[in-house]
Amino acid sequence: MELKYGFISADDHVQEHPEVWTSRMSKQKWRDRIPHMETQDNGAQHWVIDNAPLVLTGTAIANAKTANGALGPTRWDELPRAAYNANERLKVMDADGVDYSILYPIVAGLAGERFGKVTDADLELACVQAYNDWLIEEWAHVSSRFVPQCIVPIWPMERTVAEIRRAVALGHKGVVYPASPMELKDVPHINEPAYDPLWAVCAELEVPLCFHSGASPKIQMRAGEGFSPAAALAFGGIVRSVSSIAVLANFLFSRVLYRFPKLKVVFAESSLGWGAYEMEYADYQSAADGLQSEGYSLKPSELFQRQCFFTCWYDQKSLRVRKYPGSANILWSTNFPLEASTWPATRQRLDFAFADVPEQEKQQIQWQNAAKLYAL
Repeated sequence: MELKYGFISADDHVQEHPEVWTSRMSKQKWRDRIPHMETQDNGAQHWVIDNAPLVLTGTAIANAKTANGALGPTRWDELPRAAYNANERLKVMDADGVDYSILYPIVAGLAGERFGKVTDADLELACVQAYNDWLIEEWAHVSSRFVPQCIVPIWPMERTVAEIRRAVALGHKGVVYPASPMELKDVPHINEPAYDPLWAVCAELEVPLCFHSGASPKIQMRAGEGFSPAAALAFGGIVRSVSSIAVLANFLFSRVLYRFPKLKVVFAESSLGWGAYEMEYADYQSAADGLQSEGYSLKPSELFQRQCFFTCWYDQKSLRVRKYPGSANILWSTNFPLEASTWPATRQRLDFAFADVPEQEKQQIQWQNAAKLYAL
């Protein structure tokens, strides 16, 4: 691993271009069900998946580099190339002082959940594999500074596991999965033993399982009908990270982490302020409820520190309570090119946020933790 800037961004996004799926999936077999872009009468463009329009603000999400951060571009030709072109992204990374970028999707959903809604299992698998192949071919093969993470079919579980094995063999270093698959289709609750093969294969292959906030709408608050587009975007951004509280609490108490002690879990775009509060209160409440007598041998904070990670990108005040999750369990990011990205002032934000953090902990959070977790 080559380190020039001393920073690994653990949560960035790639904007899938219009040919990601049309160039990789059989037109004879899937026809118009292939994810593609259509142009409306007014000239605006939108994505269509399985003959249904995709709910997406504009044509893409690249608000960090658009004139109006509240609204995405309505046409593909309005999109900055750094959102979807690997070589252009490298220029942005150099300008912002980023050594490596760990990648999540956009059109496929922040956790690949949009394909999880597809009822045809064969179509879901074809869409997932096209994305995973594209991420290797057009990003990882361009530069080792891009760290690919695969999306997977959420069900049936044997297909999930098979695609993880295939993708990791290709070079993917993480697995992105929706934290609440029960919202997407009729599948068992995520705490059921039916998901044990998922936990097991990630632990076996030593790749982190990543839950991105905002991928489970039913556990996230929504903006009121009277909100303007800008206000709704701001509201969604604020509550998106906090929606992971339910996901974190579930994993701390569901015994999944106890049963699979080598499983590593990332709560992406999670922020730190609520996380520190959750750790402190979870310890207090578990002791008050006597969970140690029920076989919970570790405090929730100790369980988290053994296996889990928060991904932050703007925090400064909340770094003061980093002892609760632990400095070895915090990752940092630019969140590029989403609207809340620290680009193009990431270096200034880092200097401001870490001004009072000891150098050893600073290096841990800014690059060492991610390098170890993703075997860079």
